[in-house]
Amino acid sequence: MFSQFFINRPIFASVISIILCLAGLASMRALPIEQYPQIVPAVVSVNASYPGATPEVIAETVAAPLEQQINGVENMLYVQSNSSSTGKLALNVYFKVGADPDQATIDVNNRVQAALKTLPEEVQRQGVTVRKRSTAVLSVISVNSPNGLYDRNYLANYSLLNIMDELKRIPGMGDVSMLGGTDYAMRIWLRPDRLAQLRLTPADVVQAVREQNAQFAAGKIGAQPAGREIGFTYTVNAKGRLATPEEFGDIIVRSEPDGAKIRLKDVARVEMGGNDYEVVGARNGKPTVGIVTYLQPNANALQVAQAVRDKMAELKKRFPSGVDYAIPYDTTDFIKVSIDKVVSTLLEATVLVFAIVYLFLQSFRATLIPCIAVPVSLIGTFAGMQLFGFSINLLTLFGMVLAIGIVVDDAIVVLENVERILRETGCSAKEAAIRAMREVSGPVVAIVLVLCAVFLPVAFIDGMTGVMYRQFAVTISISVILSGIVALTLTPALCALLLKPGHHEPARFFVWFNRLFERATARYAGGVDFINRRAALALALFAALLAATFLLFRAVPGSLVPDEDMGNMYVSAALPDAASLTRTIRVTQDFDQILLKHPDIANVTTFNGFDILSGAKLPNSATSFVTLKPWEQRQGQAHGSASVAAWANRQGDSVQSARMRAFTPAPIIGMSATGGLEAYLQDRDGAGPGKLGEATNRLLEAARKRPEFASVSTTLRADVPQKFLDLDREKAKALGVRVDEVFDAMSATFGQLYVNDFNQFGRTYKVQLQSEADFRARPDDIGDVHVRSEDGSMIPLTSLVTVKPSFGPELVDRFNIFGAAKILAQPAPGVSSGQAIAALEETAEQTLGKSFTLAWSGSAFQEKQAGNSGSLAFALGILMVFLILAAQYERWTLPLAVVTSVPFALFGALLAAFVAGKSNDVYFQIGLVTLIGLSAKNAILIVEFAVQKLEEGMDLMEAALQAARLRFRPIVMTNLINAKLDKLNATIGVYKALGGGWEEHG
Repeated sequence: MFSQFFINRPIFASVISIILCLAGLASMRALPIEQYPQIVPAVVSVNASYPGATPEVIAETVAAPLEQQINGVENMLYVQSNSSSTGKLALNVYFKVGADPDQATIDVNNRVQAALKTLPEEVQRQGVTVRKRSTAVLSVISVNSPNGLYDRNYLANYSLLNIMDELKRIPGMGDVSMLGGTDYAMRIWLRPDRLAQLRLTPADVVQAVREQNAQFAAGKIGAQPAGREIGFTYTVNAKGRLATPEEFGDIIVRSEPDGAKIRLKDVARVEMGGNDYEVVGARNGKPTVGIVTYLQPNANALQVAQAVRDKMAELKKRFPSGVDYAIPYDTTDFIKVSIDKVVSTLLEATVLVFAIVYLFLQSFRATLIPCIAVPVSLIGTFAGMQLFGFSINLLTLFGMVLAIGIVVDDAIVVLENVERILRETGCSAKEAAIRAMREVSGPVVAIVLVLCAVFLPVAFIDGMTGVMYRQFAVTISISVILSGIVALTLTPALCALLLKPGHHEPARFFVWFNRLFERATARYAGGVDFINRRAALALALFAALLAATFLLFRAVPGSLVPDEDMGNMYVSAALPDAASLTRTIRVTQDFDQILLKHPDIANVTTFNGFDILSGAKLPNSATSFVTLKPWEQRQGQAHGSASVAAWANRQGDSVQSARMRAFTPAPIIGMSATGGLEAYLQDRDGAGPGKLGEATNRLLEAARKRPEFASVSTTLRADVPQKFLDLDREKAKALGVRVDEVFDAMSATFGQLYVNDFNQFGRTYKVQLQSEADFRARPDDIGDVHVRSEDGSMIPLTSLVTVKPSFGPELVDRFNIFGAAKILAQPAPGVSSGQAIAALEETAEQTLGKSFTLAWSGSAFQEKQAGNSGSLAFALGILMVFLILAAQYERWTLPLAVVTSVPFALFGALLAAFVAGKSNDVYFQIGLVTLIGLSAKNAILIVEFAVQKLEEGMDLMEAALQAARLRFRPIVMTNLINAKLDKLNATIGVYKALGGGWEEHG
């Protein structure tokens, strides 16, 4: 017998367990730590700039050609883009979970290169960038000047030169970007009135700068080949690109015949400024620049976050006086709280196991055995996790906690049987261990096979949910296999060493407990005997249970993952259309002070000009990143992030000049911005933003009447007040004015014209041309702009262009090569994401025609794609249990007795979820898969003993009754442990923090 070898050689069994522990401890130190595994789709971003162009022009001339080329790239899920009034295009290509982001970037870049020649010339000059985008935000660092000594441009460029490059070199850092700051640029602020007086145009300035700010290669003197002997060779240096505002100011724009010169400083103000002024940051009301850090895939989040803190502390020593930093947003805070809770739960579980085993076995020696055996399986699991390339995350930790009950069960099965034989026969502990293993070796192997058969099939499910299932299933399967090995090696060896034969009188409490349990066993056996003799009644009750389970499956709402308190929230501000950035800053300054008065809010970092809902830079929008105080200081659900967000929304309702909206982040970082549902209403017929806006409004109006939604909104604003400049092209040609020069003049005045580059601080920066603010503040300022005709006369634009009021979008979205409107839906309290998805689809079908279709993105897309994968996992699990048992027992009917136990467990879990108002999310589905395995395991123990008694010649009914009576005590013991562990799980951070309390999802 396999186990007898280890009973005779306990040191050999101990060595195996010690090696497992050492391997697990070594792996534990090497495994990366993160909130979730790599379940967010890989994203490749394509960015382009077309200064001065309208969103519609960018969408038609830049986004559309790029999308047509990129569409259908290998492993692509969907492509989305937005074109803003700032002249920027942000196009994102989303790929299947598990796709190689580096290869995806290469594939997209190849498609972009094919589309470059079809893009406008100015876009090509600005450049089109393709890069993989990291979605795993690690932290946000705020750099500010407490005494106001330094402005935003200085802080931004100090961060670029001295901080960001250092952070990028940290091992495990995926990317570092800036928010609320920008590169330096040589800003040339034109004065159109001076240009007109001197009979110059913006085109003259551009030509002069490009001519005189250029890099030249002058060559060498005396370079080979030479016709005669030369003694020296000299490298020739020449002044190329200019470097300072003074040098740019001395650029000669025009030389007069009398020797007079018109220099750039005569018609413009030149300064080292910012490349753009679209986003302005503030932390707790004071100016700031934000540095956003992103985690590299499979990196240890805790180690990288600590490295960031250490590096910033080191860099601070070199900061100029008047520059300081803070880290108001750190995603690892939640991970640390969760892991701390796991550690405390494991300790509590150990004490719990000790107490329950001692209660049932009433022997200190017997209690030591599972307390020694269980940690071996759990610690050894970390080695298996490293072997499969897993990380320590919420899902693997969840699997570890659930595995405690299973691995304890294996030890108890062996221990309880040895104890029973000792008690009944009075033989030696070694002999009892050998006899016990002859009886339970088969059930232990069957349990391991069945549990692996339950968990492993779900690991082959595809998509994001498949990755989540795989992390859990493989982790718990490793622990089950190791538990089986320990149960066949170390546990019987310990039983032979530690247990003592003989009977001792138990304490008075245990006497009372034993009598109580004997009565319970007798009643249980009577119930079994009663139901065994009434097969028709049993079948009817079983059929009713199946029907009730099916109905509960349909009644319990579905969702992807539960919401959780991440320790922060967002606030989005939206001012009326066409509102300026100055107005936005004034509104957010006041609201930030309101937020800071809340006792649960620690920091408010606001970026004016950035809209988190659309991901675009809009002057009438702002986004605040609100950090809450630590969870231990926010006791109770009333102080959770959802409650604080609700309070912020009530405060925002009192703001008359803007619409303030607070919301918690998505539970999976990178899936969506708002934590709700994201969809796009596609314009399939190309009806245009106007018709699309009307259809979107109809959909939103109908959706807001439904109880499934707390709020439904869109980022599309199709009727923003604008100005249309109507150029009389015939008149322009009659006066000898080139049409392109008219638009170049308007672009240089009201837009931002990229001229060329210059070098400073070892870097390359842009030279940007734009009119002074006073000459582009009002529509009437167009009268100060002039263009030159072919005969040299200066023509004011007012004689060629008519300014008319118009309306149009400030942001144009596209989704899967169609114009689209982004829709954001927040489910109402108590409504799952699955119910909300179905409600919005139903509403769209009722209110929209065939010209407009609804397409999902983010977590809603993944949830739709997952479909019935949970049901498939359950069906696979039950089927595999049946097949494994049929193979082991060489019978087709016997496994049915085991499989019929599964619906009872599912019914209980579904009923509890239905009564408690919980949803059928991934965690719940993982729990159901575990229940399938546990219920099958309990049934196997009874069936195995019944088969043994039947083979000994006992009657079938008597054998079933005897097996039920014998296995009642260990089954109650292990199920009591699992029940108590489930209660502990409800307090664990893995099950999601909610305020100061902890919400149960198990």
